[in-house]
Amino acid sequence: MCRGLELLPITCLERAKELKALFGSLLQKSDHSNNEQAKKSEQPSVKSNEPLKWKESFEKLLSCQNGLCLFRAFLISEFSEENIAFYLACEDYRTSKPSKLAAKAKNIYDEFISSDAPREVNLDHVTKSITKMNMDQPSQSCFSLAQGKIYTLMEKDCYPRFLKSLAQQKGHNGVTNFVKSCPEISREM
Repeated sequence: MCRGLELLPITCLERAKELKALFGSLLQKSDHSNNEQAKKSEQPSVKSNEPLKWKESFEKLLSCQNGLCLFRAFLISEFSEENIAFYLACEDYRTSKPSKLAAKAKNIYDEFISSDAPREVNLDHVTKSITKMNMDQPSQSCFSLAQGKIYTLMEKDCYPRFLKSLAQQKGHNGVTNFVKSCPEISREM
């Protein structure tokens, strides 16, 4: 069992279960209209062309809850989940009330950026230094540079590998088989 998967939010695990059910039912479509109607009533509200949109751009993948959950599960399997966790923490930070910025900034810095961070992201020294200076006067753009670097890293490195892992399978099988390859997710489904 992959211990990192237990760190996934329960909503991601639930959505992964729904995806497995959806894509499994798409693969097992029968020619009988009665069976198709029964399957349609049991399917979650996920469009079958959703994975095609994920291939269009990294931004579209991240904007889709199902895609984000699968991408996060992929990163966990690659031992680089801290990247998406940092990116999402920064997104949450940017929408925080000004009164909470200082505390959240410290938490994000301590968890992801400091040299002894438990989930340290891969940032160059200059970016770390600038981010550390931004911590003196936390603003909603405090982590923008670091977040941009991690976004670019995921877009140029992790995202192509994610797509390749799906493409190694054919059609919707790619998503179904990827979900099955995540031990804890497939066991719970």
